[in-house]
Amino acid sequence: MDPLFFLLFAFITVACGVNVVLQKHPISSALSLVAVMASLAVLYLLLGAEFLAMAQMIVYAGAIMVLFVFVIMLLNAGTEATRGRSWTATIFGIPAILILIGALAYFMQTGMPQLGSVKFGDFRGGGAYQVGYALFTEYLLPFEVTSVLILIAIVGAIVLARKELD
Repeated sequence: MDPLFFLLFAFITVACGVNVVLQKHPISSALSLVAVMASLAVLYLLLGAEFLAMAQMIVYAGAIMVLFVFVIMLLNAGTEATRGRSWTATIFGIPAILILIGALAYFMQTGMPQLGSVKFGDFRGGGAYQVGYALFTEYLLPFEVTSVLILIAIVGAIVLARKELD
């Protein structure tokens, strides 16, 4: 039953991810991103990482998406203007995507080591202790660098917004 749920929610994740890119209205795109985050949380639950699943829902689907929607509303972004399709991109894009998918499949088949099958619920590294310990020991520097980069992005957004108001 678990592989069936995995395939179902993996399909939902990919379909909603494609929908994020294809939507013309930013609010609809943000709501599709919420669906991606929720289905990823279900995939974490299937793997036995309950803490990661709840953190995914609370932090990403909750707080981050509320922030995205707030910024979209603040910017008063409307529906994207439609333009004509580029024939060059259509002619060369579809074969390029097929070649890319074929190359990825080939390299994954030949370059990846043969691993055993996934046993759902067997993963035990997704608890609060394991995540906190890894975050504040092994991944402390990347965590702090990311927080500084986010702070710089916020300051840059404020500076750009102030110039537009003046």
